Amino acid sequence: MAAALRPLRALSRAPLEPRDRRLHLSAVRGDAVVISGRKLARQIRQEARHEVQQWVAAGNRRPHLSVVLVGENPASHSYVLNKTRAAADVGISSETILRPASITEEELLDLIGKLNNDAAVDGLLVQLPLPEHIDERRVCNAVSPDKDVDGFHVINVGRMCLDQYSMLPATPWGVWEIIKRTGIPTLGRNVVVAGRSKNVGMPIAMLLHTDGSHERPGGDATVTISHRYTPKEQLKQHTIRADIVVAAAG
Repeated sequence: MAAALRPLRALSRAPLEPRDRRLHLSAVRGDAVVISGRKLARQIRQEARHEVQQWVAAGNRRPHLSVVLVGENPASHSYVLNKTRAAADVGISSETILRPASITEEELLDLIGKLNNDAAVDGLLVQLPLPEHIDERRVCNAVSPDKDVDGFHVINVGRMCLDQYSMLPATPWGVWEIIKRTGIPTLGRNVVVAGRSKNVGMPIAMLLHTDGSHERPGGDATVTISHRYTPKEQLKQHTIRADIVVAAAG
């Protein structure tokens, strides 16, 4: 069951090795650096593919992801298609469960409960946003924390805030992997995160400022979070002093 997610969980556990801290020399000089997200994505997928192959070769069942997609939002359909393609690329089986926008909250919660109890389902996500008549927080908390690949369940959010291993929200996890893998130094650096959303800005800030020696190592940076009510002049001063600026707004 949830143990089958171990190959992907492992990617969030790798600490920033000392040798990695020396790679991003241009960051020390203050030069601009172009980072290839596509190249890093290919590298991460190759690692995940290898771990899935090892998992299956050891006699374990192939990991399976179930995605619940409600309504006809074109962006949501595109996101889900990309997720299932990525799963297939690394050897994870998946299914997309379509439900109409008219589904009631209780019907959706009942479906989630059945998937939680299905031993063949290792990972489960409900694509957001949901129709206005459905409470997204209630739905996110209905997903089993052990199958919560989005990292949105309150237990996984709490574990992240306590520097414990957990599934991380995808965008913050991606930013964190970029920083680690390109060797951008964070220890003692000033970081500005523009945006305070609970799924992006807040998790990025948590990952960057927490202790690098804890169970889930953080970046040991000094982090300032700005948002829509941050005065423009203050934001300007924060970004001038910053060593790293993460745009997590819009």
